[in-house]
Amino acid sequence: MESAGRRRRRLARYGWRPVEPPRRPVLFVNPRSGDGAAGRAGLVERARERGIETVVLAPGQDLASTVRTALASGADALGMAGGDGSLAVVATAAAAQDIPFVCVPAGTRNHFALDLGLNREDVAGALDAFTDGVERRVDLAEVNGRVFLNNVSLGVYGEAVQRPAYRGAKMRTLVETAQSVLGPSGQVSKLSLTDDAGREHARLAMVLVSNNPYALDRAVARGTRPALDTGRLGVLVLDSPDTGPLPGHAWSTPELEVGAPAAVHAGIDGEAVELAPPLRFAVRPGALRVRIPVHHPGASPSARIPERPSHRLFAALRRPDRPGHRWLFALIRGRDRN
Repeated sequence: MESAGRRRRRLARYGWRPVEPPRRPVLFVNPRSGDGAAGRAGLVERARERGIETVVLAPGQDLASTVRTALASGADALGMAGGDGSLAVVATAAAAQDIPFVCVPAGTRNHFALDLGLNREDVAGALDAFTDGVERRVDLAEVNGRVFLNNVSLGVYGEAVQRPAYRGAKMRTLVETAQSVLGPSGQVSKLSLTDDAGREHARLAMVLVSNNPYALDRAVARGTRPALDTGRLGVLVLDSPDTGPLPGHAWSTPELEVGAPAAVHAGIDGEAVELAPPLRFAVRPGALRVRIPVHHPGASPSARIPERPSHRLFAALRRPDRPGHRWLFALIRGRDRN
């Protein structure tokens, strides 16, 4: 078993530092998220045993307003047990007050928790971040002023998350949407942007903008982010398959603008939204103080794998025998598996 001292030294390599516990922490719990993950873990009872004030959200309860009430009552640390969309609401409030934020992985896929270095199987153990945690700063990202923790998807994925069937059958809905949008009679989204090389893209099948770049070339940890503190957005664009031999391109940037002639369907951290153009993306470097327990890994899976050029990924995307929905599936398969 790893000693406490060795754990802290390992975490220090990833930028985590010891901190004193908060005096009045508040945890918000969505009992319906992750098919009842909080209930299965006995999260409410275990939080209260640790002296953490716990707010169980009722259906339809305004989370942002509830968080403001807790802050007005003196909360000095905020946590959220729920999906990534709810995490973003609470994290935004914590960042605005410059107080610590604790992520409890009680959602469905818990992408932010994975990249933060939490053990997603240890839901109740994540509560130890309040009482015996380590802290570091990570970036937030925004689109048109709305904060996101993971990514914003436009085009095929943005259309797919609008469909009622998406929640129950993500991959099937995504493939069906890709077939309808990219097929012979499909309508490609009228999105436009200029990439890092100055090339204009005007027939885009998909745009993925992430809070820090994803590891695209690593078979084991594809779909995770090696770091959350680079001060850069990750951008991946996939042009319509009929635009030429190089449909995929990825780069990083501190800001990005995406044009469109009308409102754009998007998925923000997996939530279906509609955004008014132009879409202005930016990163907020080191805006969020986050805490995790000392017994969790403290780093994303891809943080432990050497970086290599992503040419293999795009070589696969260029294959002429892969219709649009198949190369799209290959790209996101790693992200949806995690």
